[in-house]
Amino acid sequence: MSAAAPRTVLVTGASGGIGRGIALRFAAAGAPVAVHYRGDPAGARETVAAIERGGGDALALHGELATGEGCRAVVAEAAGWRDAGLGALVNNAGVQPVRELAGMTVQEWRAVVDTNLSSVFCCTQAAVPLLAEGGGGSITHVASVEAAQPAPGHAHYAASKAAIVAHARAAASEYGPHGVRVNTVSPGLVARDGIEEQWPEGVRRWRAAAPDGRLGTAEDVGDACVFLASPRARWINGHDLVLDGGVSARPSW
Repeated sequence: MSAAAPRTVLVTGASGGIGRGIALRFAAAGAPVAVHYRGDPAGARETVAAIERGGGDALALHGELATGEGCRAVVAEAAGWRDAGLGALVNNAGVQPVRELAGMTVQEWRAVVDTNLSSVFCCTQAAVPLLAEGGGGSITHVASVEAAQPAPGHAHYAASKAAIVAHARAAASEYGPHGVRVNTVSPGLVARDGIEEQWPEGVRRWRAAAPDGRLGTAEDVGDACVFLASPRARWINGHDLVLDGGVSARPSW
């Protein structure tokens, strides 16, 4: 992030997990951070408190991103905070339910697509004019390695993440002339509280496949997002940065 222009960074879905890690890394880089949440105000307050303990500046923003109106309200509030303007948007909000295709309803499909994909579309559309006003900026969508390698029971999730990657490439082409870069990061398996107990076999298989033998961390994802928003990534646009510790480089046969 540029120390000369500490514009606000909006991170959606930042009340915990990967979103919190992203928000913390932007704050460590000197950016004021708008911490969006939908259903976990306590988690959002903890993210803000953690940033403030580190000497940073943060604001918790509640909003429903399944509607265009909700997205526009959150983006506008983030841009208006501190009169700093908006410098970057990270579209992280999402859900990851497990449901086999055979029993999946249209309502279940739409619930995932609206949360994971439509929110990206709406927030991006709302943010671009504000980013351009400030001389340009960066948008990063948090996709997934499942965009290319879906897991069982994740057809709706994987389809939404693959669409996010395609959306970023289309948006990069259209918004590049306005000084706005749009990229994606695609994390692999990221550590979270309880994952060892909830999915021991999956964790074991991931570690066996990872060249360095570990899961990712929310901070790993956050550092990649900070890089993509920084001047050092000024010629990176429409790119999907895979964050899997080298798992996809290993043969699958």
